[in-house]
Amino acid sequence: MNLPEKMRAAVLMAPDTLEIKEVTCPQPGPADVLIKVDSCAICGSDVSLMAHPWPGQPPYGTFIPGHEYSGVVVALGETVDEFQVGDRVAVEAHYGCGRCLNCRRGDYTSCLNYGNRAKGHRANGFTTNGGYAEYVANHINTVYPVPDNISLEEASLVTNAGCLVYGFESLGGLVAGDAVVVIGPGPLGLMSVQVAKALGADLVILLGTRPDRLRVGSEVGADHLVNVRETDPVLFVRDHTKGRGADVVVETSGATEGPDLALHLCRRMGKVLLIGFPHDPAPADFNYMGINNIHIYSVRGEGRANCARAIPLMRQGKIRARPLITHHFPLSQIREGFRVFNEREGGAIKVLIKP
Repeated sequence: MNLPEKMRAAVLMAPDTLEIKEVTCPQPGPADVLIKVDSCAICGSDVSLMAHPWPGQPPYGTFIPGHEYSGVVVALGETVDEFQVGDRVAVEAHYGCGRCLNCRRGDYTSCLNYGNRAKGHRANGFTTNGGYAEYVANHINTVYPVPDNISLEEASLVTNAGCLVYGFESLGGLVAGDAVVVIGPGPLGLMSVQVAKALGADLVILLGTRPDRLRVGSEVGADHLVNVRETDPVLFVRDHTKGRGADVVVETSGATEGPDLALHLCRRMGKVLLIGFPHDPAPADFNYMGINNIHIYSVRGEGRANCARAIPLMRQGKIRARPLITHHFPLSQIREGFRVFNEREGGAIKVLIKP
């Protein structure tokens, strides 16, 4: 196709200020594909970095956020033979420098040259331009074919799913037969429920405060729902694990009290996976952690190519993105999309922007 010289994009002009601008359409580098964006899902990370710049973030007036997107390949870099024009694809955000110790070990989401474009690091939607635009250029290592039975809207949540698969891999990769507790029925929590079930968890308990989101948790596979405003979660978990506590607790809420609650939900030698992070310092009973030999893990992004694992789980129906998608907005209404997402209007979970 004949590519346009200009495209529309949502540019971050100041804190919490997106404006639709006409900007230069990117050109694919030698190992890139150019993607025409179908859907870009709003993420809590977008809200955070729009309010306060994250490390490596480009200056106001030059930066296009958005990292959970899908689309169609419309142009190829000169060395690319892994994809063809017309391929439907999902993406992951992070492409490390490839030369630091972490990248060489496969931990490119923790690249030691993070934000250093001259060294080769790219993180679309974080340190380089992302998906709130008509077109995005992605290195082929961050692009994945989408099977026919997954819509492009659903494929925009592959990044979300890959993050959780990566998180469970960091725990050892196997929760078959385990009791898993998920704190927070937001997008990451609802995805955690599904990944835990897909990896063989015997019991999944979802904790939260919003009845509408807890109901979605039941739809995607949670065995028990606990409204923590009505039921003591620690007592409930002990009652349902023969007094031991959970083998794994996934904290996705980002609430200040979340990490400490996670510790007290664990059995001795249990594991806590931190996916949501409080904005302010959070108190946690490290004495309790030490006495009970509880292990804490955290991950960022969808590292070690775990989007490639998430897609087959979606293709097989073990992870379903559709129940999480609640709203759609055109690019011209992106500010309204963020308002609905932030205020959780109409039961908003995942809000898609459609360039």
